[in-house]
Amino acid sequence: MMDFTNIQAWIEARPYAVGAVIFLLSLLTFIIARAVLARGLTYFAGRTNTHVDDILVEKLRPFRIALLAPLVLIYIFADFVPAYQTLIENGILFLILWLSTVTVNALLDALNLVYESSSSFKGMSIRSYFDIVKIVILIAAIILSVSIFTGESPVMLLTGLGALTAILLLVFRDTILSFVASIQISAQDLIKEGDWIEVPSYGADGDVINMTLHTIKVQNWDKTISVIPTHKMLDVAYRNWRGMEESGGRRIKRAIYIDLGSVRFCNTEMIERFRKVDILRDYLDSRLAEIEISEKGIEMDSPLDGRQLTNLGTFRAYIEAYLHNHKDIHQEGLTFLVRQLAPGPTGVPMEIYVFTKTTEWVRYEKIQADIFDHLMASAPVFDLRVFQEPTGMDFAVAFQSEAMRAK
Repeated sequence: MMDFTNIQAWIEARPYAVGAVIFLLSLLTFIIARAVLARGLTYFAGRTNTHVDDILVEKLRPFRIALLAPLVLIYIFADFVPAYQTLIENGILFLILWLSTVTVNALLDALNLVYESSSSFKGMSIRSYFDIVKIVILIAAIILSVSIFTGESPVMLLTGLGALTAILLLVFRDTILSFVASIQISAQDLIKEGDWIEVPSYGADGDVINMTLHTIKVQNWDKTISVIPTHKMLDVAYRNWRGMEESGGRRIKRAIYIDLGSVRFCNTEMIERFRKVDILRDYLDSRLAEIEISEKGIEMDSPLDGRQLTNLGTFRAYIEAYLHNHKDIHQEGLTFLVRQLAPGPTGVPMEIYVFTKTTEWVRYEKIQADIFDHLMASAPVFDLRVFQEPTGMDFAVAFQSEAMRAK
């Protein structure tokens, strides 16, 4: 039988044969690790009802982690090839280090995805914090890599980096600013994934679909993507529509412009005609009663001698009654206002300031359009004209009329 000295001599005399054996053993270890660890985890993840293990398997990639088994085996048996021991150990340590780094970063991605897919996720992204951890891990991996091949202590390398602080601050300036901005955005709950924001200076108007340490990605309504540096969000003006969506109502703020030449006092015939409108009858009866009381003892030689109803005021009352009976308009809790603004060159604006019961864009626009379709068609019933700038057709009709009178 050969003693240990003879075995060692035999190994040293045949380094390539020993290397081949170690390689074959490591290959066998890799195959077993793939079959048992990787395929086993993938199989069990597919059999469970929870989505957490599916995310972990997808991000961690067990088949990649299985590479650690043969690398560890080669590192253990590196001293069987003394001529190349240092080179093999350093190379294997380097591969193990970066494979572990990639795996840890993938784990952070998986944890972020699990958090964002959970029922408790309210749009407050933690990706920025994970990005900072990734940067720290990468810096540590780089320092350890240099330490592996130079033989210097990582502490000594870190001490040497102190002299490069100014350069590091310059290189990582945007990262530092973005990190501070991310903390402020998160702490003050300024922006979350899923928020609808407008950032005019960057041409962004749409939903926030992704927030990372360095960028905020916005999908605009035309399906284009705007990318905004995270730290810039504290420097530029922007609008977040989340408050509107959480309130449960979306504002309608639009005016109908009435031609001033069509405004007049209501006569008896007009009042009787307006009383046939069911939602106006109570208003007219109460107003006429008030006017009758106020006019006692006053000779009504002129409409200006007492209070009178006007077709414009009655139309405003009709708009209020119509909106009060509209099922898609908030009646309480949010502003409900129909007001007359100052007259101008385009007539007198009758502004509607109310909130719909939906915040969904398409539904909101339909409700708004239906309301104004109805009101613009209703104005002539009150002997009012909706103002419109003269068109070529208006001038043509005027010229024809003038020509007919000339004949």
